[in-house]
Amino acid sequence: MRSYEHTLTIDASPLVVWALTADVERWPSMFPTVTSAERLDDGPLRVGSKARLKQPGQPHRVWTVTEFVPDRRFVWTTGAKGFTMVATHTLTRHARTETDLEGTVNTLRIEVHGPLAIAIAALAGRRIRRLLTIENQGLRDAAMANNRR
Repeated sequence: MRSYEHTLTIDASPLVVWALTADVERWPSMFPTVTSAERLDDGPLRVGSKARLKQPGQPHRVWTVTEFVPDRRFVWTTGAKGFTMVATHTLTRHARTETDLEGTVNTLRIEVHGPLAIAIAALAGRRIRRLLTIENQGLRDAAMANNRR
């Protein structure tokens, strides 16, 4: 297994950040790392929910939610022959003492499992780290824009 993680503190409430995180179909407007996102089921995100995502340079992949804690965390998986990817989105409340405002620590994590994990790490590990950073920054920017409304 190979894993990659990026954590960022966002000056927005966990409810704002969670609403953006769970709105998967909105991701292309927030992240240049996602060109299209389509939910394959109706209703709120939950265990068993599926979404088809297209990312630059990658084929469409269907992600399936395997763990879901409302307003806090979700985990989903996708894969192909030789590997499985597990992505975790975790939000933690962060009290900002200098302003008494509530913020959010957002952690994005990708794990790559299977016989191709080492090859994927060698070929794409640096890119995966960069994409996690870009996604966290996009989420931060969207949350801050939402706070200004």
